[in-house]
Amino acid sequence: MTRLEFMQGNIACAEGALAADCTFFAGYPITPSTEVAEHMAAKLPKRNGCFIQMEDEIASMAAIIGAAWTGVRAMTATSGPGFSLMMENIGYAVMSETPCVLVNVQRGGPSTGQPTMAAQGDMMQVRFGSHGDFSIIALSPSTVQECFELTAKAFNLADQFRCPVFVMADEVIGHMRERITIPDSVPVVRAKPLKDDMLPFAPEEDLIPGFAAFGTGRKIPVTGLTHNEKGYPDSTHPARHDSLVRRLVNKIENARHSIADYEIVNQDAEYVFVCYGSPVRTVQEVVQRAKTPGTGYLKLKIVWPFPEDLLARFPNVKAFIVPELNLGMISREIERHVCVPVISAGKIGGDLHTPDELIAIVEKLRGGGGI
Repeated sequence: MTRLEFMQGNIACAEGALAADCTFFAGYPITPSTEVAEHMAAKLPKRNGCFIQMEDEIASMAAIIGAAWTGVRAMTATSGPGFSLMMENIGYAVMSETPCVLVNVQRGGPSTGQPTMAAQGDMMQVRFGSHGDFSIIALSPSTVQECFELTAKAFNLADQFRCPVFVMADEVIGHMRERITIPDSVPVVRAKPLKDDMLPFAPEEDLIPGFAAFGTGRKIPVTGLTHNEKGYPDSTHPARHDSLVRRLVNKIENARHSIADYEIVNQDAEYVFVCYGSPVRTVQEVVQRAKTPGTGYLKLKIVWPFPEDLLARFPNVKAFIVPELNLGMISREIERHVCVPVISAGKIGGDLHTPDELIAIVEKLRGGGGI
């Protein structure tokens, strides 16, 4: 039965995972993500699931990769320095096409930085942090409701594209409490099975191989080395590596328009905010409640792969304004795709933007002043 709850964002992430039939969690506690692990530790044993507190984040990421290959839905959660430690095994999950979910409740950095303060400083690390060429899927909730919904959705995307999928929250959203609706059930889309006549890493038309878990009767070598379609290492042939890595990138990039999840308000606006995560809330105050003239916004629920075609949906735009809790990571991505000014309104230190700060930027642009 659908029910209303007053819930913290981190708990909503955990509840979204449970609704999506996640039965394995491995993690190491770190502020401000710890409540995700605590809730999974309390709930999973009652559902015949498994919670393991690992010795560190490197082991946590390795554990969920192993669990995923047994056919269960697996997740970890971390923040800041823990996310940095996971990078090698994130690359392994990409190369071995392992479906798994990672929640990153971002905090201020570099290093141990500001453990209890909000940031969006890992948006480029999640995209480019591991080594080599690859593509990823990263979702960014701006409400507690979206913490639930996007975490559940992340599992479907992980299975569909056979890759690690990231929920990039921030401290404000992770620790915020709001009323949310918990549905009876959520859509669960499993990985397509490996066909009897197919090799384990031979792609189908969508560039994604079918998936056969360990114990299902198929011999599946799993390696982080460049491999052939049987899964055997084949790391010395340039053409083999080129073909495999291009497929890993293209299976996601070619589908980026169908993956995109967004909201557009005031499509005829001259000054368009592009936002994700907690800054969305300030932008909504400026555009919808304060009704600041000439403004609209593009809210990204999925930041990576970047849906650049959405920027062309604003035919009258004179400038894009990008408020984010870093010094301009996604604003630089936008600059690559447009020919109008992109105003970075990056802010660090833990405080959110205020409506007055964003309105002042619009008024300065409207008056012809530079930023």
